[in-house]
Amino acid sequence: MKNNKHFGSSFDDFLQEEGILEEAEAVAAKRVFVFQIEKEMQKQKVDKTQLAERMETSRSAIDRILNPETPSTLRTFAKAARALGKHLHISMA
Repeated sequence: MKNNKHFGSSFDDFLQEEGILEEAEAVAAKRVFVFQIEKEMQKQKVDKTQLAERMETSRSAIDRILNPETPSTLRTFAKAARALGKHLHISMA
């Protein structure tokens, strides 16, 4: 068996050693947020154009918000949540 320096360590340890833990966590958090926004949009039968109107922004801005690979601010997240009648809750685990 080859000697593997990561054997027995957690995936978080591996990401930390590679210097990408924070980026991976940010992308994962945004994926969860996007999933929740899209789910609420479906529930309310709101399309991207309607969400853009509610947020007083462009349709292309909504595409960026809903793209997990594109960074967004907490202010933008809160505005999107409010546009759907929801509140943004942030917690640490």
